[in-house]
Amino acid sequence: MYNRVILIGRLVRDPEYRSTPEGITLARMTIAVDRARNPQTGERQTDFIDLVAWRQQAEFAINYLKKGRLIMAEGRLQVRDWVSPQGERRRAYEVVVDRLAGLDRPKEAVEEEPAPVVGAGAPARSAVPSAQPAPVEASDPFLGDEELLEEEEFEEYDPFADTDEE
Repeated sequence: MYNRVILIGRLVRDPEYRSTPEGITLARMTIAVDRARNPQTGERQTDFIDLVAWRQQAEFAINYLKKGRLIMAEGRLQVRDWVSPQGERRRAYEVVVDRLAGLDRPKEAVEEEPAPVVGAGAPARSAVPSAQPAPVEASDPFLGDEELLEEEEFEEYDPFADTDEE
């Protein structure tokens, strides 16, 4: 059995931040994904799909993604059943995100006050991109704590050198 979903679409609204009682970060968001055009009418239909991201993916979504951004979400489809306070049975379909990426550049809108950065020990960053180049010591949010290679080191870099597979 295989449960894998890859979606590309635009965020309908800013990701919603939540935290569990244990302190685990959770982000809920909805993306709009277009279907192929209807051959008879030429109309385009759109599906609105709920996403749930946990931990680092949630922090990335909350800190870097805003309404209207084109994103790619990869994960698994999950179905949740529950009973509403009125006694009605309910069902929700959502994608639990394993991988999340912004596919376009953020709009360069000037905000009155910088957006807060979520995550323990994360440095405060402004939501407005700076015009100055990033310092060499800066780490890439996609690489984590890995250091970036200098040009000379990159020529000799072998990504498979430290694997045990032959």
